Amino acid sequence: MHYDVLLWDLDGTLTDPKVGVTLSVQYALNRLGYPLGEVDDLDWIIGPPLKESFRTLLRTTDETLLNRAITIYRERYREIGLYENTVYPGIPELLAQLVEKGCKHLLATSKPKVFAEKILQHFSLDSYFSVIMGSELNGQFVEKDVLIAEVLKKVPAGSQSKTVMIGDRRYDVQGARANGIDVISVGYGYGTIEELSVASPDFIVPSVRDLEKLLLFDLV
Repeated sequence: MHYDVLLWDLDGTLTDPKVGVTLSVQYALNRLGYPLGEVDDLDWIIGPPLKESFRTLLRTTDETLLNRAITIYRERYREIGLYENTVYPGIPELLAQLVEKGCKHLLATSKPKVFAEKILQHFSLDSYFSVIMGSELNGQFVEKDVLIAEVLKKVPAGSQSKTVMIGDRRYDVQGARANGIDVISVGYGYGTIEELSVASPDFIVPSVRDLEKLLLFDLV
C-alpha cells in the first residue's frame, strides 16, 4: 500500500523520551510526597494522556491534585526533560527519503504542541513536517481520536485513502480507526506486541528498518 500523507506520533515513534518523561514524573511524585521506585517501573506512562497516568500513580480522582502533579511535572520537563530524549536511529534518514518521494509529514502527538515543537527543532526534524499538531496545555486535543480529526482537517480533500497514522501504542490505533484511516504500529516503542496485536492495526513493524521497507518499497 502506498501512502502519500503520513501522520506521526512522537514519543516512542520518532524519539525515545524515556529518561526525560520518567525522571520528570518521579520529580513530581517526590514533590507531592508519593515517592516511587526505579525509572524502569514507569515505562507504561509513555503514551497515555499524562493526567490518566497520574490518576493511576496517585490512585486519585482529585482534579486539584492531578492538575498540581502536571504543573510540577512540567516545571522540570520544560527546562530539562524535553532534552533528555534521543531520536531513534534511522528516523531522520527515513523522513528525508519520504519527502524526496513526495510524501507529506504531519505530527499528531498527545504531547503539548509547545513541547513537541521544541523537540523537533532541537533534533532538526521540524523542517520535514508541514503540520505540527499536539495538545494544548489546558488539555484540549489530548485524546488521540480528537487530535487526529483536527490534523485531518489540514489534509487535502480526497487523500484520506492514502493517509496513514504511525504510532507505538493502542491509542494511535484507536484514534486512526475512529477517523477511518489506516494505521501502522511500530514495535520498537512502548506498546507491547500483545497490546498492539489486540488493537489490530493494519501493519506491525518491529524496527525502523522494517518501517522503511514498508513505506518506501511497499514490502512487509
